[in-house]
Amino acid sequence: MLGLANQRRGLSVTQVGTTRQDGLQRGPAESPVFRLRLMGHMAIDDSLGRVSLPRTRKARAVLAILAMASPHPVLRLNLIALLWSQRQKEQAQASLRQALHELQDVLGPTWGRLLHAERHHLSLYGGGLSVDALNLHIASPRDAAAVRQFQDPLLEDLAGLDPAFDRWLTIERERMNRAALVWGESILSDQKDPDAALALAEQLLTIDRGHEGVWRTVMRCYGDLGDRQSARLAFERCRAARAELGYPALSPETDELMVRIGGTEGPPIAAEALVLPPRGAHRGAPRGTQGRATIRVGILPLRTVDPNHPGHADGLALGLAEELTTSLARFRWISCVSGSSLTAISADAASRPWNGIDADFMLDGTIQRVGRNIRILMRIVDMRSGAEVVWARRFDRDGTDTLALQDELTAEIVAQVEPELLMREARRDTQRPVRTVSASDLVLQAIPAIYRVDRDGYNAAGAMLEQALALDPNHASAHAWFAYWHLFLVGQGWADDPDASTRRSEMLAQRAVTLDPSDARGLTLAGHVRAFLAKRPREACLLHDRAIALNPNLALAWAFSSLALSYLGRHEDALIRARQASRMSPSDPHSFFFDNALTIPHLLLGDYEKAVEFGRRAVELNPGFSSSYKVYLSALGHLGSAKEATNVRARLLALEPDLTVDGAVARSPLTLPEDLARYAEGLRRAGMR
Repeated sequence: MLGLANQRRGLSVTQVGTTRQDGLQRGPAESPVFRLRLMGHMAIDDSLGRVSLPRTRKARAVLAILAMASPHPVLRLNLIALLWSQRQKEQAQASLRQALHELQDVLGPTWGRLLHAERHHLSLYGGGLSVDALNLHIASPRDAAAVRQFQDPLLEDLAGLDPAFDRWLTIERERMNRAALVWGESILSDQKDPDAALALAEQLLTIDRGHEGVWRTVMRCYGDLGDRQSARLAFERCRAARAELGYPALSPETDELMVRIGGTEGPPIAAEALVLPPRGAHRGAPRGTQGRATIRVGILPLRTVDPNHPGHADGLALGLAEELTTSLARFRWISCVSGSSLTAISADAASRPWNGIDADFMLDGTIQRVGRNIRILMRIVDMRSGAEVVWARRFDRDGTDTLALQDELTAEIVAQVEPELLMREARRDTQRPVRTVSASDLVLQAIPAIYRVDRDGYNAAGAMLEQALALDPNHASAHAWFAYWHLFLVGQGWADDPDASTRRSEMLAQRAVTLDPSDARGLTLAGHVRAFLAKRPREACLLHDRAIALNPNLALAWAFSSLALSYLGRHEDALIRARQASRMSPSDPHSFFFDNALTIPHLLLGDYEKAVEFGRRAVELNPGFSSSYKVYLSALGHLGSAKEATNVRARLLALEPDLTVDGAVARSPLTLPEDLARYAEGLRRAGMR
């Protein structure tokens, strides 16, 4: 597309190295200095474990496109056409320059030898650069792990940036899926052990649920194991998946195989056993009906690396581990393994990666002290993925007041760790073949689509939540998330019957609180429904305050509380709470929402420049969330920024074509007449009718 196809290298399974622009050969022998992860959520780390990522999604997308084309150059015009296709030429060129400046600032001077900028094109290449999406062809010819890394969708968190980019992303994902399937099939054909073949087949089915050849391998394996009922279930699932995906009917070869196995007769297969989530999920630990104890997290005392202050730092290490254990345990779906019970393990560095510990994730870190300054390095290790480091952050603090430092660090670490675990578990649940589906599984699968606010995915998420309630009518978390889903449906202008969706949302929210009145997330979700849809922000504040009291480390509760205060006209108080949410979890999946919560009080306090700054950031982080555009546009109207307002208005109307000033005001939850008047006047000045 747009000439990139001729610039990219293919994922040939026979290729063992690539030639860089400087004429040197790159291959598996080089030790990577920078690792760029494009599969799933984008991430970058270096050989020292430091993690950097541009804040705006457009800057990340520029880096991703260059990485996918590496080592070949990409024309600047092609980048503009992919990421700013709906902007005027001068504005698009300025946006590209801004994205490049952000990349250079965030990634540091070391990237100077990797990121090459010429007048007409850009390129990313150089020794020590490893890109997971390009590594399939250099893996061992029989390395099943090379397939596993392609189970996450390419650039999962960058969809929706621009229609042209979305088309490019779809083509790239399909290309990578084909390459991974070819690679996996070549391994599968030589696999003699039925159990190992089943494990690999499950990985391949997360890439293509309707692949008939892989399903036949599953049927044969169960036949070899003498499990005719499972073979028959695989046959029926294959048929159901292909029908759902619109693939052709099963071939005679598959029917004949089923007859040979002898699994064509037997007791009826329950309909729920055939339920297939969007990309499948195998079952881990059993989930409770309320979604509690979904995962087990072990928290280790932090390791001290400064021998000059061992006693002081060790006291902080032990205390911080206990505080983290207590705080993470407040989340209903997390079960914690006490830090004190793992002290002996943490002292034995040779025992890592902690084989035998009954935990899905481990949270650990180090403390470095230089004078009064303390540096805390924290990371999450996924024990189910070969002790893979899936999250890492650095916290620099003044260490004079140890107790205050402990409280502050606990709040920030927990606020960032919990959404990371939630999103990773959600992705895991949508990527593994399934034998049974519980209500909690379906709730987890729906959450990423709710965050993205992409219409097709959003509709699919609603269907999952509806099914979750059908499976478990008393599932509190399903009620809370489904109430939230209806709220966004109305807020985005997608509801066929807004009044009916509003009533359903209120009913679901109330039921969630009744079922589990001590679930902080359920309380704050219910509170936001009450504030935004029911327009009763005073009642909402009570729910938000209770949620914060139950779990002060839930950043979402601080953001929702800020919005409720803004609706009441308490804008200074709203700013304090919105800043708290952003400070606690700066990389939260809801970051765009936190920025929106900062935009509203700035607008209504008359600080239009700040409102534009946060509004611009909010729409860049999530271009599909229409509410961010409205407040942003009103601020632009008050500033008289006609050119930018024209662009923002066009993007808003693309999301809500029938929106008018009167309609926006009618749906607004603001309660003070002067606030509504300021909001409406800004929209009119920005050209809204």
